[in-house]
Amino acid sequence: MGLRIGVAGAGLVGRLAALALARAEHEVTMFEASDSLSPKSGEPRAAAWTSAGMLSPIAEMETGGNAVRQLGERSLHLWQEIDAHLRTHAKTSSALDSGVGLQLQDSLMVCHGSDLGSAQRVLRLLDGDSARVIKLAADETAALAPGLKTGLHCWRLIGEGHLYPALAMQNLAAAVPQVRWRFGEPVLGLTPGCMQLRHGAESFDWVIDARGVGAAAEVPVRGVRGEVIVLAAPGFQLHRAVRLLHPRWRVYIVPRPDGQLVVGATEIESEDRSPISVQSTMELLSAAFSIFPSLAEARILWTDVNLRPATPDNLPWVDTEKGLIRLNGMFRHGWLLAPAVIEKALSDANLC
Repeated sequence: MGLRIGVAGAGLVGRLAALALARAEHEVTMFEASDSLSPKSGEPRAAAWTSAGMLSPIAEMETGGNAVRQLGERSLHLWQEIDAHLRTHAKTSSALDSGVGLQLQDSLMVCHGSDLGSAQRVLRLLDGDSARVIKLAADETAALAPGLKTGLHCWRLIGEGHLYPALAMQNLAAAVPQVRWRFGEPVLGLTPGCMQLRHGAESFDWVIDARGVGAAAEVPVRGVRGEVIVLAAPGFQLHRAVRLLHPRWRVYIVPRPDGQLVVGATEIESEDRSPISVQSTMELLSAAFSIFPSLAEARILWTDVNLRPATPDNLPWVDTEKGLIRLNGMFRHGWLLAPAVIEKALSDANLC
């Protein structure tokens, strides 16, 4: 007999937890502050919607060390299993788009000659993994990323990739029709087995806190502002994520369906949710243009701003006691780390 489990927050962590718990035949109720399953850009929504969805366990060692790499490598395997599960579900529900838009062929890391010193520092952090981090010759680079400016230093990071966050978020929700969704119901506080809502308390066998920065009153987490730009670039041929080693930002360009690209992202110690700044817009686009000159004719479709939930050490934070699991602090690694973090937390609690 499954348990009654309440999940606070329908972002990436909440949806992945709900999927795992529903597959384990628990009775899951999801509480979400926003009024929609798929809130639009500009509306209050989880940080996962704003992300580019990069899956870069090697490159992210720069900010998270071996802990991020190990969790990320596990998540790569889990994403393949989740993608296959969602595709199977889509066949039975007549969904037109299925899976999570998973691409795991590799990613590219590039730098200008003037920044080669910084690049070497990063490469040393990547522990000299010559089987996964491969320096490319100019002709190899051109074949993998047509349009990339000549003269750049380029490395291929084997096994890395990306997914499509909007598609993944929609299909993660669609794959758990048995979950009860309670929109427009923010969770005001949690104790073991109990959620405090505006109309009073509700009891469960277990409750899971996946509110991100919404849990800041109870969890050691802060919001870190991140800004991204979505471009329309018809005819632009890019099939893998490209990361530019930049003096100020960790800049990436990630392909999307229908000739779109995501350029991001800033990382600002601020909880300001106002629209993207002129400075950030100029710096992100200048960085992208510096490696892909043909983007000069691309068009800006929209920009997005959100707050990443970060702990003091910028690593995931899990706290478990009987009847309550708190999952937070995915920071800039949410799509990369969430599957592995959730898997371990639910397993440790004997829920999955």
